[in-house]
Amino acid sequence: MSVPIARTVSELRGVVAQWRRSGATIGIVPTMGALHDGHLSLVRKALERAERVIVTLFVNPKQFNSPADLIAYPRTESDDAAKLALLGTHLLYVPDTEEMYQVGFATAVSVSGISECLCGAFRPGHFNGVATVVAKLFLQAGADFAFFGKRIFSNFSLSRLVRDLDIPITIVPCPTVREADGLALSSRNVRLSPAQRAIAPKLASVLLDTAERLARGSPILPTLDEARAAILAAGYRELEYLELRGETDLQSLASLDRPARLLAAAWLGDTRLIDNVAISPIGSWSGGRSSLQSEAAQQLR
Repeated sequence: MSVPIARTVSELRGVVAQWRRSGATIGIVPTMGALHDGHLSLVRKALERAERVIVTLFVNPKQFNSPADLIAYPRTESDDAAKLALLGTHLLYVPDTEEMYQVGFATAVSVSGISECLCGAFRPGHFNGVATVVAKLFLQAGADFAFFGKRIFSNFSLSRLVRDLDIPITIVPCPTVREADGLALSSRNVRLSPAQRAIAPKLASVLLDTAERLARGSPILPTLDEARAAILAAGYRELEYLELRGETDLQSLASLDRPARLLAAAWLGDTRLIDNVAISPIGSWSGGRSSLQSEAAQQLR
């Protein structure tokens, strides 16, 4: 059994047109390949909700700041296709760079307020590259639903992109999938040495402990400073950011008076890892790590 593959927009749209004639609902799971269990959990969610599912595989050069990082990004199309076939995926869309960005391509999509903060502040143009390719994929596929994991939480500002550009698709958020020791699954994890892999889960652990402290009422600024120090003391060589931001708009928070996210990006050797946990407002926490209302707490306890 194999998964059908489309490599051009016309091939993709031809398949989608057939599905539409039969009245099928369509889900899309955008990826850059090197699929792991986190990606596959998104595909399973899509298969539960939509009658036909497209997984995209495109290593998007516009969201990489470093040419070396782009070259090093793992490319495993054959393995990815085999994994998707086992799940019953209906179509794998694998355009090349020339198909996505034709000669003379001159358009970019920018989501104001997101492109300049968090990852955007440290990777200029990164989120514009994400927004541009995602907008193109949505318009190429014409799907009803798009599925994204919460590990890259800024992706949920894509709901704003969809609203602002009147793209008829629903963004479906899905929980972060973690290893047994708490490390969020990422295609970049394979680049960690054994020693680094042993250190890596500390990022999630510090985030979870910090979220619990903040939910109990610890002062925000000193608590975040202590968390930053703990991440570096664990063996991470650089911390790009650790910030408390609003759940719905990613605005920086000075008080925990509404649902929030604690988000971090840090370098372990030459590998950049990101993670986040949810935090409920002060007053809704009932005590004990297992009571903290966040996906991370549910998965790590």
